[in-house]
Amino acid sequence: MNWETLYAWINTPWVTIGKTPITAASLVGLVFIVVFVWWFSSVVERTLRRVALHGRAHEVSSTVYAFTRLVRYVVWIVGTLIGLTYLGFDLTSLALLGGAIGVGIGFGLQNIFSNFISGIIILVEKTLKVGDFVDLQSGVRGTVTEIAMRYTRITTNDDIDVLVPNSEFINDRVTNWTFGGRNRRIRVPFGVAYGADKQQVREAGIAAANAVKGVIVDDRHPVDVRLVNFGESSLDFQLLVWVGAEIIGRPGGTHGKLLWALEDELRARGIEIPFPQRDIHLRSGSLPVALSGNAAGHDALPGAASASTREQARPVAATP
Repeated sequence: MNWETLYAWINTPWVTIGKTPITAASLVGLVFIVVFVWWFSSVVERTLRRVALHGRAHEVSSTVYAFTRLVRYVVWIVGTLIGLTYLGFDLTSLALLGGAIGVGIGFGLQNIFSNFISGIIILVEKTLKVGDFVDLQSGVRGTVTEIAMRYTRITTNDDIDVLVPNSEFINDRVTNWTFGGRNRRIRVPFGVAYGADKQQVREAGIAAANAVKGVIVDDRHPVDVRLVNFGESSLDFQLLVWVGAEIIGRPGGTHGKLLWALEDELRARGIEIPFPQRDIHLRSGSLPVALSGNAAGHDALPGAASASTREQARPVAATP
């Protein structure tokens, strides 16, 4: 095969759409233009972002991210249309192709198109920004690290990247922990034994909150300890604290630190953390209970009582 034959083959029309012949050369040129425009749009996006964020704070980056990402999409679309025109494609004659694409969207590409439009809505409305800590209805929880054309990348606290379709943020419930501010209040439930001094319980809760780094304690964000319920074996309290941006993205770890500090403070004040207790009633017969000397003299766990008061077997005569 010589060069003339090859040249004739790549310029031979395979199919004609409207008045535009489709050849191998035009298809290769189309692929080249699409790849080049895609690369050029990403370069424009990175350049604009680097210039706009020079010396700026993180709060500005979310707006800049949305703007530069939209600019990238515009450059990609306009560049592709200009390239098609330069190759000789009659854009008005692509109505049939557009109709075919519309049918494809209606069947196989519906989800892809929906995710693309959802991504644009997210960027324009700015209801979701890079750096936000979100909790999805599907159970995914983490920090938004990227909003792409088809998906949003969520990085969990275990450093696992989860790719979530953009439409999920539009159609389902999303809890955005950092949407309107960087401070949030969290609740830590705990219980103490009946008879404990409630004022000392309050003091223990406030001291525990002050011991955890990242907890906000001021006049606008006071620490509060509330008695919320008379439980089966305990007085049920809630510790309410405000946390800042430093630890707001780690709710599980923050909850664990507060419980750790709370247990230390309750133990230091001699306040028992109770456990469930049961009385045994025998319908007939008897149940001898004997405690060895070692068991009787062993230090009991916090909240444990003596055998004479809490581990009694009380025979009850059988009813006829």
